[in-house]
Amino acid sequence: MIDYLEYVCKSNVMVPMRDGVKLATDIYLPAKAKEFVGGRFPAILVRTPYDKTRLGDHASIVRLREYALHGYVVVAQDCRGRHRSEGEFYPFVNETNDGHDTLEWIGEQPWFNGKAGTIGTSYNAQTQSSLATTAAPFLTSQYVSEGYSNYHNTRTRTNGAFNLHRFEWFLRMAVESHEANADPSLKAAIQDMRENLYEVLRDSFPIRRGQTPLARVPSYERALFDFMTRGTKSEYWNDPGLNLEPHFDAYKDVPITWLGGWYDGYSLDTIRNYEAMVARKKSPQYLIMGPWAHGMAAEAKTFAGQVSFGEHAGFASFEERLAWLDHTLKGLDNGVAERAPVRLFVMGGGSGRILSGPRYDHLIPGTIDHGGYWRDENEWPLARTVKTPHYFHASGELSADLPGDDRPATTYDFDPATPVPSLAGPGKGWTESGGPFLRAGISFHQRDHRRNQHGLNGLPASTRKDIVVFQTPPLSEDVELTGVIEVNLYISSSAVDTDFTAMLIDQYPSTMDYPEGYALNLCFSMQRCRFRESYNDEVFMEPGKVYPVNFVIPPTSNLFKKGHTIRIDISSSNWPEWEVNPNTGDPLGMHRRTIKATNSIYHCEKYPSHVVLPVISQE
Repeated sequence: MIDYLEYVCKSNVMVPMRDGVKLATDIYLPAKAKEFVGGRFPAILVRTPYDKTRLGDHASIVRLREYALHGYVVVAQDCRGRHRSEGEFYPFVNETNDGHDTLEWIGEQPWFNGKAGTIGTSYNAQTQSSLATTAAPFLTSQYVSEGYSNYHNTRTRTNGAFNLHRFEWFLRMAVESHEANADPSLKAAIQDMRENLYEVLRDSFPIRRGQTPLARVPSYERALFDFMTRGTKSEYWNDPGLNLEPHFDAYKDVPITWLGGWYDGYSLDTIRNYEAMVARKKSPQYLIMGPWAHGMAAEAKTFAGQVSFGEHAGFASFEERLAWLDHTLKGLDNGVAERAPVRLFVMGGGSGRILSGPRYDHLIPGTIDHGGYWRDENEWPLARTVKTPHYFHASGELSADLPGDDRPATTYDFDPATPVPSLAGPGKGWTESGGPFLRAGISFHQRDHRRNQHGLNGLPASTRKDIVVFQTPPLSEDVELTGVIEVNLYISSSAVDTDFTAMLIDQYPSTMDYPEGYALNLCFSMQRCRFRESYNDEVFMEPGKVYPVNFVIPPTSNLFKKGHTIRIDISSSNWPEWEVNPNTGDPLGMHRRTIKATNSIYHCEKYPSHVVLPVISQE
């Protein structure tokens, strides 16, 4: 029920921070006859670097205004140094204090009733969580969607490797910087660099300080190089704006919904935050994991990339958030308190056929019916999880049987000049919202969709010599995997440093639509070997010596149907999603040369490389 028919907006109220910098803030108030109705209301705070006035995915301003119609005062603020706010923009680290100071300011307003909630996705989730590590006055409730836990290990760096998504993000942000808005020639130069990012990454990465248009937006360039070169864990990465993990105990104890997507780059962070809060806090914590990629716009979709999950897969983003806020800020008995603490979407179970015809015109050509369903759970990880080791064999088989010693290792050459491509479907998509990196992170058949661009001649990626495939025999019954996948490799290399990657794939059998079968990527991660022992120190390898390398692939929930196979692809690159290791051991983000590495994966009794699969008991 809508309580009010209108809202009024006070635009660009300049809210002072503790250091005197003022942040531009729009305030939406319930109204009738174009006048604020008066009285006191709960507040909803959204802090964003993406322009508080933009009708876009991240800020969700269109629906944000509607909260005022339901009896809330909505406070939307441009982050420091962005759009109409004063100050210098350096990502993430200023949001802790600025968020705290904004809540204090809200507490002084005559329209405020003492209860504040926060909402937001991506960076707008970061602004919520970082402020919650302070005393956070008046903070009563949060709805944190697709946000960070530790930027040293997710979405900026991953197990030692730099996420090139962050490079594209800096360019996208710099185009709208104060400096670029004041200088059309600078804006055009940055935009040109962004539009030609594929070539920039291919031919000029890593860039040098002062050698690109980013030099004229110094705080952006400084942050980019900090993220690109600070691979070792240091005090820098313990700032609450960059890393929640050292600050979990200080996080304010309030009811929180943690929302994530299986194809979102923050899926592991969402899970870790939920687990940490359940272990430490008394307030109700809820976890929702859906089949989408990144951003609120993705939540409503019933597909991700080239895979459809069925008409019931979509998520009513605004309605779900409104119900949460009505319950936690207004005390309404609307059923939220009776919900199961965990709600997840189990992907799989569909026909596997290509969806075609007028009703599917909105889908990418070749999209398959993978299917899936929502399910409630009482905990995460699921109590009925059976952690099941599956070992790699010389034949390429993945099984519960320990390997023999008939051929102790599989060896391949990894050439940084020809990395394994991040296969993202037809079209380049470099300048679309989110860039190519989010597209690469969602599900596409792992084959060369752009003939010859990756040297695959339209063939599956698995035909490359530097991808090693291990898969089960065709399953005799359905198998559900829900959770993280633990990767335990024994490796050696001719290089002092290299990367090893792992991708979980639901391999469909041969069909009329896909004679070679459909290789549906589910989740992926990697490990930079110099950080195999610790992120506090770089420890290089002795060429030819065998080392253990252990990491996890972010969580998923997928039903592998009878006749499918569970497949793990091992390699040493995934570009342009991640930077390519030059194999030289040079300082991070500073190399000028690359060398080929001969890499080996061991699968024998002494060195039994394997993955631990989270099999869900059906009993």
